[in-house]
Amino acid sequence: MNARSTALNILCQQEESGHPLDMLMEKQIRKENPADIRDTNLTMALVYGVLRQRRYLDDVIASFAKHPLRKMKTRTLQALRIGVYQLLCMERIPASAAINETVQALKKAKQPKWLINFINGVLRNVARKPEQLLKAKKGLPPAVRESHPDWLYERWGRRYGNKTALEICRTNNSLPVLTLRLNRKKISPDDYLERLAGAGIQAKQSDIIAEALHLVGYRGAIPALPGYNRGFFHVQDEAAQLIASLFQPFKPGGRYLDSCAGLGGKTIQLAELLPKESTLTAVEPNKTRLRHLQENLTRMNFAADVSIFQGSIESFQQKRGGLFTHILVDAPCSGLGVIRRHPDIRWNRRSEDLFSFQKKQLALLQTAVAMLAPGGILVYATCSMEPEENDEVIRHFLKNQPEMSVERPAIPPGANGFLDEQNFLRTLPAPFHDGFFAAKLRKA
Repeated sequence: MNARSTALNILCQQEESGHPLDMLMEKQIRKENPADIRDTNLTMALVYGVLRQRRYLDDVIASFAKHPLRKMKTRTLQALRIGVYQLLCMERIPASAAINETVQALKKAKQPKWLINFINGVLRNVARKPEQLLKAKKGLPPAVRESHPDWLYERWGRRYGNKTALEICRTNNSLPVLTLRLNRKKISPDDYLERLAGAGIQAKQSDIIAEALHLVGYRGAIPALPGYNRGFFHVQDEAAQLIASLFQPFKPGGRYLDSCAGLGGKTIQLAELLPKESTLTAVEPNKTRLRHLQENLTRMNFAADVSIFQGSIESFQQKRGGLFTHILVDAPCSGLGVIRRHPDIRWNRRSEDLFSFQKKQLALLQTAVAMLAPGGILVYATCSMEPEENDEVIRHFLKNQPEMSVERPAIPPGANGFLDEQNFLRTLPAPFHDGFFAAKLRKA
């Protein structure tokens, strides 16, 4: 396996198809089936690194290539990005290896000799001026320097101020800390911290959530962590772990519905917290996500506690029906709060997309509220910070549903600073969590 070649294929597929990066990555790496985990790690580092620094890389390439970037073929531009990223952002890779291996990836793809010579020449010219280029980077406009679209940087600047907008961009370009959610039914935080220390893995307990552990600097495989196959934990962002707590206090005999289960992070958490004589149903239309959901529930030993429905929430309502005391609408959204984990999002979104998501989110809420029992709780959540998907959705929804009202949630004391004057939960991207929004709504 040539890590550069694999990275090149993934980046080309992502740009041409617009499909989610994690799915493309998983499929391509499985196809290549690398014998050495180091090849997989390098592939991932190149793909994620190029996407995080793409705009800055393009600025550098444009200053060295006579051919306009907009006229370059996808594979040509992606190869240049991979090469320049190694030269300017990966100190451990010698310039000679960065250039030669990138050229070999092009040869493997059977690119014409003149094109290979062109890319080789550009990369060699960049390699001669790394210090000057990095020094000049400081003088670039913030959105270029931090590799974000202008519309996004300007939007955050208007709402939060330029200083905070810059901090968000820099956080988005950093490597995310791996955060685990411990299964209290299997192991305590103290016991698991001791196991990690015994395995030489550095970790710290969250200041907000007792069951959340941050594995600072860990770059190994998730299944290699102690207790993975025994269901000691699942991977979940710190802010995402707060969402299920909005259902507190949990009462026996409730009927819980996770209407957009996805991979099952919040489903697993709800299953763990499920009171006696209560039921939990998870709805997921996507076959791939559904498969992962089932695998995760089985590994965590919660498969028997969750009823799964494959299909949309609309089809679930028609075929299953019934009323639920608690409904989670973890709505599909722009994902602009989790760019650090999904760097392709910043290049795939446009401002007008927010209104398209808003329509879908309102439709989901309308379907969900029809299945909510009187006195029931509906929690609405997104991994977005944008008002169109959050405040405005709730405002439109409440206008058409006078029987619904916002209620102040009982969340862990350390997270009370995330509640605003409207009783909405909000987080911005930070070292230990992503950008989320959630609202607790009660039906009269």
